[in-house]
Amino acid sequence: MQRRTLLKLGALSAGLLAVVGGTTAWVQPGLERGTLTATGRDVFRAVARGVLDKTLPEPLAAKETALTALLGRIDVLISALPPHAQAELSQLLSIVGTTAGRLALAGLKTPWANASVADVQAALQDMRLSRLALRQQAYAALHDITAGAYFSAPESWPQLGYPGPPAIEHDGVAI
Repeated sequence: MQRRTLLKLGALSAGLLAVVGGTTAWVQPGLERGTLTATGRDVFRAVARGVLDKTLPEPLAAKETALTALLGRIDVLISALPPHAQAELSQLLSIVGTTAGRLALAGLKTPWANASVADVQAALQDMRLSRLALRQQAYAALHDITAGAYFSAPESWPQLGYPGPPAIEHDGVAI
């Protein structure tokens, strides 16, 4: 393949991805008014099950409660992001929320809501180790938001053996 042909193919692919991603984000956004849509919630719930598999509480009811609380903390985290970061995250969630985007970016054949923990973990690992920077960046965003929001909650600290921040006193008064 000639260099010029390769450059044209790259430019065409980038343009197509921008149009498809923009259209998808407009039709089915990942965020609305700074909070997760149903699509965004499905993606983050599945990612959380994959990333936090051995960390989530074991009884199913406790696990579901922890996941619901996590999604609330993700909403809080997202609301603190600047508008341009919210727009990028919304577009990412929109794209991976579609069948084509889920297959292309995550390599996940099953819809997020129906995927097994093992399938989600395999898809995330493939994204993390991909040669494509776009897939690695998508993985980093999904992983870091999930883990950061989960481990920011004091109720997750005992599972890590973390007793919490030390009490700070000044002149015998707790600060």
